[in-house]
Parts: sequence; structure tokens; C-alpha cells
Amino acid sequence: MPEDGTVAPKVSVEFEVFGNVQGCYFTKYCKDQCDRLGIYGWVKNTRSGTIVGKLQGDRDKVDEISMWLSKQGSPGCRIDQCELRNWELVVKPDFRNFSIRF
Repeated sequence: MPEDGTVAPKVSVEFEVFGNVQGCYFTKYCKDQCDRLGIYGWVKNTRSGTIVGKLQGDRDKVDEISMWLSKQGSPGCRIDQCELRNWELVVKPDFRNFSIRF
């Protein structure tokens, strides 16, 4: 909660990460980061070699994981691009945790 007592805005965003991002435990590291930040949603590998998912949580935390998805990622990965789309404000998350989908 922000220091002024207001409730932090919650947001939802879909993402897709391009580059050499499969075979380097990207989804596991993403889940660990989201669990640490209190973000809900999911992540999975695609057949085309990208990583896709959905993030929901406090705007500042979603911004933080968005930077991780865009710039850092898991050890040994190479991120060429991260697309963030369909930003929405949410009152209540659609998910109860963060999961890896198959």
C-alpha cells in the first residue's frame, strides 16, 4: 500500500518474449520472480520458440517484472524483444498464484 494510505492500482498485461529463451529455465526463473514480487498469472513456452504469459498485480511490481522480462531474464538466455500488450486496470486478479503452463 502506498504511504498515503491509498490502494496501489492493480494491472493486467499479456507478454511475449522473443530470442533464445527456451532451454534456459526461463519459465522457472519467471515464476520465481513473480512469486517473490507477489504477481499472479501464468507463463509458458510456445511452439514458435517464444515465451508467453499474463501478469496481474500492483503496477509497480508488474513494471519491475516487465523490466526483468525485457532486459535480464534467466541465466544463459538472450532476449531480443519483449512485447507487452492489452494493459488493463483490474479490481481483483483473475488468478490466485503464478503458474507454469504446458
